[in-house]
Amino acid sequence: MAFDSLSEKLQNVFKNLRRKGRLTEEDVKAALKEVKMALLEADVNFKVVKNFVKSVQERAIGADVMNGLNPGQMVIKIVNEEMVKLMGSETTEIALKPGIAITVIMMVGLQGAGKTTTTAKIAGKMLQKGKKPLLAACDVYRPAAIQQLQVNGEKVGVEVFSMGDSHKPVNIAKAAIEHAQKNNKNVVILDTAGRLHVDEDMMNELIEIKENVDVSQTILVVDSMTGQDAVNVAGTFDEKIGIDGVVLTKLDGDTRGGAALSIRAVTGKPIFYVGMGEKLSDLEQFYPDRMASRILGMGDVLTLIEKAQEDFDAEKAADMEKRFRKAEFSFDDYLDAMSQMKKMGGLASVLGMMPGMGGAQMKQMEDAMDDKKMARIEAIIYSMTPGERSGQDAINPSRKIRIAKGAGVQVADVNRLIKQFEQARKMMKQMPGMMGKGKRGKLGGFGGLGGMKFPF
Repeated sequence: MAFDSLSEKLQNVFKNLRRKGRLTEEDVKAALKEVKMALLEADVNFKVVKNFVKSVQERAIGADVMNGLNPGQMVIKIVNEEMVKLMGSETTEIALKPGIAITVIMMVGLQGAGKTTTTAKIAGKMLQKGKKPLLAACDVYRPAAIQQLQVNGEKVGVEVFSMGDSHKPVNIAKAAIEHAQKNNKNVVILDTAGRLHVDEDMMNELIEIKENVDVSQTILVVDSMTGQDAVNVAGTFDEKIGIDGVVLTKLDGDTRGGAALSIRAVTGKPIFYVGMGEKLSDLEQFYPDRMASRILGMGDVLTLIEKAQEDFDAEKAADMEKRFRKAEFSFDDYLDAMSQMKKMGGLASVLGMMPGMGGAQMKQMEDAMDDKKMARIEAIIYSMTPGERSGQDAINPSRKIRIAKGAGVQVADVNRLIKQFEQARKMMKQMPGMMGKGKRGKLGGFGGLGGMKFPF
């Protein structure tokens, strides 16, 4: 995730604070100096960092904290609260008109930020909320922009209105709204043209649409990998045309993530969603408290549960959990668990939301189970017969040779997988309570598969 480096640095600072039984004013100032450097290196706006550190310091150097039972923990609590405040305190939803009234959402942004894909992702979210969205192809300049929107619209099950590339965007927008009225649609999302940089023609086109169409919400899509440039772009768009909120894309990339921590404080505009991948389902509601928790290495179990519940089959999960408790799970269950992991964004995504799984530990587990190794395990299991996968047929040496050939691996790889699998079954037998109950059960639990530490 974007904040891996920042998260690791902050956790090291806090580790040192926790070791001290009592804190002096100098201890707090020294720790906050390191926090300041970590935030600046993550490309957080300088003024934002300065105000943030000042607020934390004023609260932390107080009698209640310094003489408290656990001063280190109290300082961490203050940092967490101030970080949540920085990003907006409350979750902000896109404002929608009630009932059959049409909400017009205008999507704006620079080329390359992922605007067209994000537009389709938001249409998918509207559909999930019970709305009847219509996508309007208003980008008449970029080659294949209309086709891209049509392909993505089909994937999320939302109609795309297009008049080709020979009409003015403002006229396409008007016609799309008329089409929505005639066809019982209550949300129209305009995918407008982007440019490589902010220019006058682009802004005039957007202003013309807003002057001729009753735009309910103007949403800016910015690339988080551009750091402070993303914040500057947001400021310019807000000044020229007025924006209601922001969607940050590519927050799953190897980026410093400073835009997420700066954009609200600098522009006063909320972040509605964050893009966590290229798939059309990889758009997460932005929760300031959950994001702060992730950054500080406290995990994000609520989002993890929500992701699991999106594709949650209660009967199947209950049956699988029963077999896990009796240590009767099979290689087929293993494949089901891997499939669920992929739906939830992969191992890296899941680990990033688990408490205490930041930095070095997460890197270690990712290395132990990267995509290539996962694919190799799948190939081995798929090379087994149904009887071998279910455990009904013993896997003897000649079968192992056949499985290895079918999967394109060495017999040693097959032996290793079978050995780790058996170790896991023994471990589950010895620890019948490890699967957990309640909400945790809905995730299928988090067991370790021998030395592979596979999250079930």
